[in-house]
Amino acid sequence: MAKAVTIARSHRLDGTGEYYFSRRLREIAELEAATGRRIVKLAMGSPDLPPHPSVIERLATEAKRPDVHKYMSYKGDPILRKAFADWYRKWYRTELDADSEVLPLIGSKEGIMHICMTFLNQGDKVLVPNPGYPTYSAAVRLAGGTMVPYALNKQTGFYPDFEAIERAGLDGVKMMLVNYPNMPTGQTPTPELLQKVVDFGAKHNILIVHDNPYSFIRNAAAPISIMEADGAREVALELNSLSKGHSMAGWRVGVVVGKKKWIDAILTFKSNMDSGMFYPVQAAAATALSLGDDWFKELNAIYYGREKQAYALLDALGCTYRPHQAGLFVWAELPETYADDSFAFSDEVLEKCDVFLTPGGIFGSEGARYIRITLCCPEEQLKRATDNVLARLHA
Repeated sequence: MAKAVTIARSHRLDGTGEYYFSRRLREIAELEAATGRRIVKLAMGSPDLPPHPSVIERLATEAKRPDVHKYMSYKGDPILRKAFADWYRKWYRTELDADSEVLPLIGSKEGIMHICMTFLNQGDKVLVPNPGYPTYSAAVRLAGGTMVPYALNKQTGFYPDFEAIERAGLDGVKMMLVNYPNMPTGQTPTPELLQKVVDFGAKHNILIVHDNPYSFIRNAAAPISIMEADGAREVALELNSLSKGHSMAGWRVGVVVGKKKWIDAILTFKSNMDSGMFYPVQAAAATALSLGDDWFKELNAIYYGREKQAYALLDALGCTYRPHQAGLFVWAELPETYADDSFAFSDEVLEKCDVFLTPGGIFGSEGARYIRITLCCPEEQLKRATDNVLARLHA
């Protein structure tokens, strides 16, 4: 019998644990199997609605072609690069060179890692929002960078406090990750905010990476891009995605836009990391990008109906929340009588009411007094959660 080989995992994984939802949902599945309880899961934001029928039809039609099953270009097919450029012109009032300033990605989450691996050296510092998408912190650590959290809280309207960031010191800071409309807080941007971000990056020689996947979901204002700000081309990259606004999360279609020099650098890493997307997916994505305002109105009518039921649930929980949040979630503050422990609150609601809410603490220390509710589920599911809370939490 061969001797077992002992192989230690890479040190780059030190400090990077299993994704919270992966672990917690596994535990809940085990609980359901052992007890027969049915937990209402209102945590993860996986869009449950299908894309527009024309998108699916385009995929099916293109997939029947005999010549589309080969490896595709690492930089994306011209049909998709042009579609993204046209989309930016139409919705974001931004002119992009489809050949040199647009790089399709196999999802924008993957793009965050691509960018970090492309530009960060060991020890480079990165300004990361707190609270913020956990992938930001993980990507920075895996690339060898050092996180420098900056606070987003209700005192600053969930915007960066640039003076406070400067006072804390910027030695060694190479990159700043920014995300508006913001996840998890739901705060929307203004042109003035994005101009401040660009000016801040230019002043301190910091690469700005703006993650912008929520522009079209529950956003009453016109979608805006950081690329619209004066000087953005010399300071910023922007990530975007079809996952949310086009209900194509599982299709893994994203994009990064910016000046040619930086796009070429990202492509150098990407071409060694993954391959081009299946052509029928790219063609179908181009169809999705051509959809007009009627698609977004129809999609948002559903999300606003769910939002109303989510507010009823939060009222039952005794939580408070800001109206006019954008994106797929509602961010809410714990009851005043409750300690600053979102994990304990989430656990209590799970145990007493069979409802799983996301503790805001997973997004950073500034989320300790918050919970997040997904709108990626039918209204009936949100109503069942509300009924459970009303019947059990205060019994």
